[in-house]
Amino acid sequence: LLEMVCLVADLGSLKATPDRPAVGTTIEAKLDRGRGAVATVLVQNGTLRGGDSFIMGNTFGKVRAMFDDRGRAVQEAGPSTPVEILGLEGMPDAGDTFLVVADRDKAKGIAQYRKMKERESQLAKSSRVSLEGLAEQIKQAGVKELPLILKGDVTGSVEVLADSLQKMSTEKVRIKVLHTGVGAITESDILLASASNAIVIGFNVRPERKAADLAEQDGVQIRLHSIIYELQDEIKRAMLGLLEPTIKETPQGRAQVLEVFRIPKVGTIAGCRVVDGSIKRDSDVRLVRDGVPVFKGRISSLKRFKDDVREVTNGMECGIGLANFNDVKVGDTIEAFVTERVAAELTAQ
Repeated sequence: LLEMVCLVADLGSLKATPDRPAVGTTIEAKLDRGRGAVATVLVQNGTLRGGDSFIMGNTFGKVRAMFDDRGRAVQEAGPSTPVEILGLEGMPDAGDTFLVVADRDKAKGIAQYRKMKERESQLAKSSRVSLEGLAEQIKQAGVKELPLILKGDVTGSVEVLADSLQKMSTEKVRIKVLHTGVGAITESDILLASASNAIVIGFNVRPERKAADLAEQDGVQIRLHSIIYELQDEIKRAMLGLLEPTIKETPQGRAQVLEVFRIPKVGTIAGCRVVDGSIKRDSDVRLVRDGVPVFKGRISSLKRFKDDVREVTNGMECGIGLANFNDVKVGDTIEAFVTERVAAELTAQ
């Protein structure tokens, strides 16, 4: 790979200009307890020097100190040099371009303008309504949502986690990442989670003491992880827990109504012949008339001749009384079945 890079550089006459203001890319950013926001950048052109003012994505700053890959302080970084820089006013995103500008005020003005434009685009995107969007909202009205607040140690990990978790959304459960950030879990994160019924996920970070106390007081769940696969497994289990169990019906038997007997103080008894399977005393039943279910409930009595029985099998005749239902007619079909709650399964999109 290195040989190919050198070959392409030679053939294409790719050369940097060391004596111009530095331009490069943000590789990573993190929040250090003692040093504040720290960004790892790769200088791609020009030379970055201590004291330079710069714009980096939606934030800005002034280089207070620089460190090489071994943690040694350096005063300048030329083309193709990776360095850690201190002096940022906020947290940049991985992949942001940084550019050295003439002075700090200019950098601040550009950063504020970019932040304002980003906010306007987000507001416009969230408030824009169309007929297609309305139809999609109606279509997804029954979709469960799992809201998350994600905090991590570095921006790269947070972006990867947010993307991978949102891709776990299915047709039944949608994961919604409400907020992402770098650094310890704070009280504001807990307040947001409490207001939106969200779960707070900490990846390689811990909650502050006050945040932990507030979470316990408000009943907000905080999940701490350091391995991405364990986090994904736990979220998948949470998604399964959000889904309501499906009701599965297992047919047991069918009986044809041959005669109807109305007995005073007892009610209507259907004289039936079992034509398929068996009818049990504790079964759920459905009365079907001309292919349309007209009753669903339980059996109040099951008799064979004059004796109460627990089960009547195929080919036998019996008397069936339906609980709180007397509108039985000759020719109706009584279907017996059992219901069971089956844990829902996620369907991948």
